[in-house]
Amino acid sequence: MLQHTESILQHHEATVPPFRERRGPVMYAVVDCNSFYCSCERVFRPELVHKPVVVLSNNDGCIVSRSDEVKRLGVDMAVPYFKAKEVIEKHDVATFSSNYNLYGDLSWRVMETLRMIMGEHNVEVYSVDEAFINMDTVPFEKLDFAALQIRETVEQWTGVAVSVGVAPTKTLSKVANYIAKENKKETNCVTVLDTPEKINDALIKIPIGEIWGVGTRSRDKLNAFGIYDAYQFTQMPEAWIKKNFGGVVGLRLIRELKCEPSIGLGDELIEKKMIATTRMFGTPVKDLKSIKEAVATYTSRAAEKLRRQYGAASTISVFVVPKQQTELGKHFKHGPTFSEAAMLPLATSITSELIKPAVQLAEKVYYKALKENLNLFKKAGVMLGGIVKDNLIQGDMFESSRANNRMLMSMMDNINFSMRDDILKFASSGTKRNWKMRQEFRSPRYTSRWDELCEVK
Repeated sequence: MLQHTESILQHHEATVPPFRERRGPVMYAVVDCNSFYCSCERVFRPELVHKPVVVLSNNDGCIVSRSDEVKRLGVDMAVPYFKAKEVIEKHDVATFSSNYNLYGDLSWRVMETLRMIMGEHNVEVYSVDEAFINMDTVPFEKLDFAALQIRETVEQWTGVAVSVGVAPTKTLSKVANYIAKENKKETNCVTVLDTPEKINDALIKIPIGEIWGVGTRSRDKLNAFGIYDAYQFTQMPEAWIKKNFGGVVGLRLIRELKCEPSIGLGDELIEKKMIATTRMFGTPVKDLKSIKEAVATYTSRAAEKLRRQYGAASTISVFVVPKQQTELGKHFKHGPTFSEAAMLPLATSITSELIKPAVQLAEKVYYKALKENLNLFKKAGVMLGGIVKDNLIQGDMFESSRANNRMLMSMMDNINFSMRDDILKFASSGTKRNWKMRQEFRSPRYTSRWDELCEVK
């Protein structure tokens, strides 16, 4: 399979139709895993293929991944588990808690497979279940075949089902992927938009709210102007887009939809300005020590995310959500959210430099809640803001010390990634962690624990 794929993906000079004679990469592909968490669970439970499967969020709260069979049962995304429980039990839906160790490892295998097929410099990992690919190395007339080979190779090597969309820009490749996923049988999970006719037809079919970079508020605003699909959006004057839809961001979006590449590999339509890590506690907590441990742990996780994108945070905020004592039926009423924020002396991604202010803020919000006679807490979170590129931070007389700390953080991240379960952590994160989230339906961590390896009989 690999040799056959490599023979297709050699460098060639492709004949480019007139509408594609422009600057930038010839074509982009986006490879997106189908119901990723559910697909991961099916890898080691093949009897669940074609069976209904759902995966729950942190603390088994809401449904975050649904197989196609569950979608056909009418179960919505993000619906609380208790609301869907009757349907789930009636139709014998396989239910799993989020198993991030398993999902993270299988995500890495999917991305490594793409790098082996297309070359590391041609692959941009966009999220845990999605990657963009520069398809310049593929002859134009073989794009369909190459996309199918990518899909089949990923599924054969990893067991994870994927869809592939190919188009002249990153935004249009997301449109192509949407079409591929919406009509899996018809498209065989592959869609290539390589002519103006195919592109226009796809833009007419896709609702404006499904376009990359268009959120719920933007969708509602555009609907109010009578714009319901992507094609209608592309017919608007650029001056109108700039005024009514995010300025430069709106211009980049409409140009991408018109086959004018404005977002290259490594670029996002909207740059991330904040990183957050929030969790529901497994059981409500009362003591300050548990709150501090949770906040320190969440800060460590947010710092890891920050370092992965080579960023540094200038601000940090901490919040807690109390749980009032009054029962309403089977569920407790939530109290207000209490939060505190602080500006950091210097933008940083070093965990120790983030944990210290985070724990101080945690103490402030804790006592702020106590003043309101709220002393039972259900949730906490940490948000890092004012994110800048870490290589743009101006140095000072302590720069050599920070360089050593950055090296230490890199070593710590590598060890934790390979060994899992935060085997290296700061003491402020605690050891017992009685507040950890509930995972009553978690499957074994087949690929990262010796004692949880899949047994073949």
